[in-house]
Amino acid sequence: MRRREFITLVGSAAVWPLAARAQQRERVRRIGVLLALRADDPVATDRVTAFAQALQPLGWTTGRNLRIDYRWSPGNAAETRKFADELVALAPDVILTGGAAALTQLLQATRSVPIVFTLVADPVGAGLVDSLAHPGGNATGLMALEYSLGGKWLELLKELAPGLKRAAVLRDSSTSAGIGLFGAIQSAAPSVGVEISPINTRDAGELERAIGGFARGGNGGLIVTPSGFAAAHKDLIIALAARHKLPGVYQGGEFVAAGGLATYGPDILDQYRRAAGYVDRILKGEKPADLPVQAPDKYETVINLKAAKAIGLSVPPALLARADEVIE
Repeated sequence: MRRREFITLVGSAAVWPLAARAQQRERVRRIGVLLALRADDPVATDRVTAFAQALQPLGWTTGRNLRIDYRWSPGNAAETRKFADELVALAPDVILTGGAAALTQLLQATRSVPIVFTLVADPVGAGLVDSLAHPGGNATGLMALEYSLGGKWLELLKELAPGLKRAAVLRDSSTSAGIGLFGAIQSAAPSVGVEISPINTRDAGELERAIGGFARGGNGGLIVTPSGFAAAHKDLIIALAARHKLPGVYQGGEFVAAGGLATYGPDILDQYRRAAGYVDRILKGEKPADLPVQAPDKYETVINLKAAKAIGLSVPPALLARADEVIE
């Protein structure tokens, strides 16, 4: 072997172990994710993908310096608490969650592990943070909406079906969001000439009976407010609305993509992208107590023309013109 080749070989051998050791020294951070969705739900895939993609430009890559542990609990409180305990036991650096129900269980499981939440309608009223500007504890994130959105849902429903006289509101009456949104819908009802009826249920069979009984009164529509129950029974709710020919306004775009009629609300994937920014800041040393809860800054109207046709509804051209997305 020539002397120059030998020196090059020895020099390379010295450099590679140093590079390998440098890679080994890079700390792997751990994120727990708890969502009230099924693991095989395309909606779940879209949300965690948006989150992971938003982390990459910030320097976090799964398998290199990041590990993500997932738990899925669609609408079952006992299971959600079990998975919350499991994630906390893994001692993650931060936990990402969606919705008030899962956040409540996580806060019961830990007051020290940082939590970033999405899609929580009223975190202050629910006692989950001290204030929007100064959360004060171990949780911060993005609120889903203001209660005034409930009135806009009713206005949208009336615009879709001008002859509407009655609207059933599916809600979780045990949450501040369920109570607050229903109040906003009730307040808007006189101005559009619609009678409001609540549907308070957490049982699929009871839900089927309640919607069927409401539909028999005629001239009715449906508003579905955010809840773990609604998310877990999305397909059933959409099927019942179609069976009884009830025009419906839903809590999120995933309902319309699955066959529901219309939605108006925050861009949910944008919330998961923005949550990545808070996770990054926490991983780099900031405290949830010092990070203000953010409000949505993107809203979208989505209309499903196929669903409208199935119930014999003609969507006004002016409404179609201002929709952000129309599914045909």
